[in-house]
Amino acid sequence: MKNKKLTKLVCAAVASATFLFGGCAPIAENENNEPAVSEENKSLPNENEEKVITTSTASAAKISSNVSARNTPVVQVAQNVGPAVVGITNKAIARDFFNRPVEMEGVGSGVIFRSDGYIVTNNHVIEGAKEIIVSLADGSTINGTLVGTDEMTDIAVVKVDAKDLPTAKFGNSDEIMVGEPVVAIGNPMGLEFQGSVTVGVISALNRTIDIDYTDRKLNLIQTDAAISPGNSGGALVNYDSEVIGINSAKLAKTEVEGIAFAIPINTVQSVIEEIMQKGYVSRPYLGVMIFDKATAARYGYQLNLDKGVYVFQVSLDSPAGRAGLQRGDIILKIDDKEVNSVADIRTDIAARKIGNKIKITYDRDGVENTMEIVLAEMPQTSN
Repeated sequence: MKNKKLTKLVCAAVASATFLFGGCAPIAENENNEPAVSEENKSLPNENEEKVITTSTASAAKISSNVSARNTPVVQVAQNVGPAVVGITNKAIARDFFNRPVEMEGVGSGVIFRSDGYIVTNNHVIEGAKEIIVSLADGSTINGTLVGTDEMTDIAVVKVDAKDLPTAKFGNSDEIMVGEPVVAIGNPMGLEFQGSVTVGVISALNRTIDIDYTDRKLNLIQTDAAISPGNSGGALVNYDSEVIGINSAKLAKTEVEGIAFAIPINTVQSVIEEIMQKGYVSRPYLGVMIFDKATAARYGYQLNLDKGVYVFQVSLDSPAGRAGLQRGDIILKIDDKEVNSVADIRTDIAARKIGNKIKITYDRDGVENTMEIVLAEMPQTSN
């Protein structure tokens, strides 16, 4: 009886082990007296191997995450366009309080648009320059020469004697949208901060502002990307690494934060084309000095005028002078469209072409008359 009970206990133990561990094999020793491992168990990784695999996978995922986090659109823009943004140093001669000549130095930015050394910048960056020095992104400097300027749009083109320079690609500013992210690249506060990148969005399109009390108006791109002195002439770039505007700190609203402006690249390209061909931009003109109430007050005059624009002076050898317009006349309409400010007239004439005919309705001594004027090319002033 005892032997039978012992046999039952052994069988029960073996059965339990089989149920719990899915079967068992006798532990044998190999030739080196080391425990043998079954073929089935060889295929299973041990605990340490599993930890190594898990750690390696996590590290690879972390590296991949870091790479994608760094490879953002802003990083791509900086890498693609940054090398084409240069510093421009303007060395000019000014007069001090005692009328003595003093060398002045100003710094702005520019954008290389042709690999053979053509650079676009702002007119006010190089205005009055006796010497222009261009600082490339690689740290080298080259003397530049002025190709031409356009004061009305604040655009200028500079040429350096170099080849195979990095260039920026121009986009289409007619296709941009409010809210679109943008990157500004330039040299805020001088070359010490050359190649600085700031980020923002397009806040508004077709913003029209007066330029330095000259009654000239420009349609501009408004952005909240930081544009500081030294950024003038730099690039405003979309996330496709296309330049959509040329920044101008001169047009920025210094009394408030987050409002800056750029000249649309489509405007810039048309100006560049004319400068490259002729060295200047040809525009039609009337040949009159005119006042509205605001401009008259600026010059110390009081003008009692309910409508129209007062003719203060007429150049004899000009379209208006040849047509017979006189001092004291009040221009009421151009082609039957009312004009009540200097900006109204200048905006209308700027939109026309040389050789166009316009009908002027004017008041002379209380009598309303009309005349036809043929617009001519505005004479170029020598610098």
